[in-house]
Amino acid sequence: MTDTPDRIGPILYFRAAEPHALRIAALVVRPEAERPEDMRVAGEAVAPRLLADCEGRRVWRYDLTLPHAAPAYDFEGITRSVVTDFSGDLRIAFVSCNGEEHGDLGRDAAERNGMWHRLHAQHRETGYALMLMGGDQIYADEATHGHPLSEDWPERLPEATPEALADLEAHLRSRFFERYLRTFSAPGFAEVSAEVPALCIWDDHDICDGWGSLRREATASAIGQLLFRIARETYLLFQHAATEADVPELFLDPEGRSLSWRHELPGLTLLAPDLRSERERRQVMGTAGWRGVEATEGGAHTFLVSSVPLLGPRLSLVESLMMAIPRMQKYEDDLRDQWQSHAHREEWRRMLSEVLRMRKAGPVTVLSGEIHLATRAEMGSGPEQIHQLVASGISHRAPPKTYARCLGALAGLGEAPLPGRAIRIRPLPGQATRYVAERNYLRLERRAGQWRAIWELEQSGPTPAMVL
Repeated sequence: MTDTPDRIGPILYFRAAEPHALRIAALVVRPEAERPEDMRVAGEAVAPRLLADCEGRRVWRYDLTLPHAAPAYDFEGITRSVVTDFSGDLRIAFVSCNGEEHGDLGRDAAERNGMWHRLHAQHRETGYALMLMGGDQIYADEATHGHPLSEDWPERLPEATPEALADLEAHLRSRFFERYLRTFSAPGFAEVSAEVPALCIWDDHDICDGWGSLRREATASAIGQLLFRIARETYLLFQHAATEADVPELFLDPEGRSLSWRHELPGLTLLAPDLRSERERRQVMGTAGWRGVEATEGGAHTFLVSSVPLLGPRLSLVESLMMAIPRMQKYEDDLRDQWQSHAHREEWRRMLSEVLRMRKAGPVTVLSGEIHLATRAEMGSGPEQIHQLVASGISHRAPPKTYARCLGALAGLGEAPLPGRAIRIRPLPGQATRYVAERNYLRLERRAGQWRAIWELEQSGPTPAMVL
């Protein structure tokens, strides 16, 4: 693990907004011979708790309660301020797709992290209270490389002895640690995450490209299940500052079959269904995941994080075309990953119906990433209208503009999975086309009780504000 840092953090994670304080967790990694010093909040010392270790590094967590009267913490001679009061005007960042499938760890840092530097500069000016991370926080696709059991997985499934699987487990854990340590120590991200608590939901690249949409023989194999277990272990560790023991407290399913989560803030409900843990080729969520969605009643305003866009164009047409052309069938997994796939049509309708049910209690805004483009969508009109905002990706380079134009043309055909409630893909404020091929992230701002959205586009700059 050359060039992999021995020390990262603090990285902050949201726990709860209380009437007079904010509860967060702070994660740090240090060499195994070094116990990090205590943090201090309002003059009181907070000791670290050891969570894990790997190849000479240890992962530690601090559980902090920051009072509104003293919204800061001290660590290693640095005092960092944190927005702790969520009751009035509020700023939330939404980001996704923090990397690329191939060669991400070798990219030029200035190029890769340009949008993170922009987000950090804005935070210094305006103060973000929360960062929602909508999936693909790392790109682990190359973690399987370099080991004979997994080098050609999922295409090839070699016989695996217990000894070989144990060796593969050490290899995968080392590779996942490397990706998290290098990605989360990147300039820009490191500064933001030390002052803005995060809430994260994972998507396929946090495991491997297309997890759950690959053929069952691959995901159900001993290699596939080991890969998922290590991905889950490190996802909990680095995206929630948690271990399996923390699952009942942090997620809606206490048994951890689904890692969906929900948080109630003043005037805002945050819901993030887990679209990966129970995913199969003909299933997006299982019983545990659906139970969490059905138990959410909505409220003054609900932000629903769907790592894969919930409102989208008629991709089922493209799926049918690709399946008819043998040399295009290799892209089937990418389309099966979408809610709009033929395989998920009924489940898609079910989710849209649940969102409409929540809409009766108050506005619902869907936040999505995954497609490496910026766009927005609407379903229905009037008092039942649903907005979707897509921001993707913050460091993944944008696809060609011709791809965005082709997708926009497909969106022009329209889609209405629920009778009488058409889905329409709309241009961003100030933009002429439905999809924008620029790196981007989303700013969500509540002013005097009214939410508005602003896309920060790499070349075009901020869009005019859209009232939600």
